[in-house]
Amino acid sequence: MTRNLRLILSASALALALAAPAAAQRLPLTPLPDDGERYFWWYHQVQTPEVLANMQAIVGAPGVPMANPPAQPVRIAVIYPSQDVSDFWLRSYLAMVARMKEIGLPFEAVQFASNMGDFLLQSTYAEQVAQEEFDYVIFGPSELRAQQDDIRRLMDSGKRVIVLNYDTPLQDWGDDQPMMYTTFSHLFGALNICNWVVENLGTEGTYALIRGIPGGIDNQRSGGFRDCLAEKSNWKLAYEHYGEFQREGGFNGAQLIISAYPEVTLIHNANTAMAMGAISAVQAAGLGDKVGVTAWGGTGDEIDALKNGELLATPMRMSDDVGVAMAEAIRMDIEGRSDEIPLVFLGRIDIVSGRSSPEEVEAKANEAFRYTGRARLER
Repeated sequence: MTRNLRLILSASALALALAAPAAAQRLPLTPLPDDGERYFWWYHQVQTPEVLANMQAIVGAPGVPMANPPAQPVRIAVIYPSQDVSDFWLRSYLAMVARMKEIGLPFEAVQFASNMGDFLLQSTYAEQVAQEEFDYVIFGPSELRAQQDDIRRLMDSGKRVIVLNYDTPLQDWGDDQPMMYTTFSHLFGALNICNWVVENLGTEGTYALIRGIPGGIDNQRSGGFRDCLAEKSNWKLAYEHYGEFQREGGFNGAQLIISAYPEVTLIHNANTAMAMGAISAVQAAGLGDKVGVTAWGGTGDEIDALKNGELLATPMRMSDDVGVAMAEAIRMDIEGRSDEIPLVFLGRIDIVSGRSSPEEVEAKANEAFRYTGRARLER
């Protein structure tokens, strides 16, 4: 069995809290034999399951108004690649905003948008935000390890930092971690879509991967899928193409795969943007009935592609969970309940496919987008 598969399993309060840097966290660390081979800890190594379960229950329920909201709005900076094709980033922000309004938490938020992979721009934003009067920073790095110095700068400036879209606390930071990491389990989603392939497409075939940017997210979404298929089936991997999480990368990768590897019948993509590009290439070549495409995330574009018969299946995140968790974590911090904040929050995730009934897809989509709505977002 592969290593990845083994590892799966009141205003006064605000004033006092914001007057001094956050104390170093003492992690309930559960060491694993291969910790020295990784730059991160798995989420289940560094927190108490009951804390995560409690937060998930709070997130899944309607918001409870604050008894003593702060007199002054909290100031929040949001640094994230919201210009990406995927609407995950913007929906996370909008769900956070909606939940804060629901619970009566006054706030002022400033968004600093970028494209996926624009490290330099995100670094510039981080330097700017570190020098300004923000209380909290939501940081959605394109690649956590490559941008850890930017996050460290924000933490050292006294900001409470929530790392968006990662569940892998960096070992370099020891006990002195960000306030929370919040995402969906990239590896769990990969294993789910792998199981779907084996159960619905059989145990033999030839496939290709369109991967993102080398690093933690892609290692789990693409590497986890690859390792799972090797473990559970006789599917053969023909080619791995890095599409840098961009639509163009997915399109170019799929064109190359179609041309050079005509035996490929399945192309797995590590995010929405690349999947949309791959679908365009497959459809343009007239191979929609021969080459299946899978994705990752269950965003609005993916749901549309499922309905159109262009996408086979995708791990669908209950998207608004993450934004709601960010709002509730900030509330807990303000109310002096930081011990109730899980270091890593994981939202719910499930598979939807072209074989799911319209009623099933609708039910999951309504739950996923319960705060942000089903309409396509204007950006």
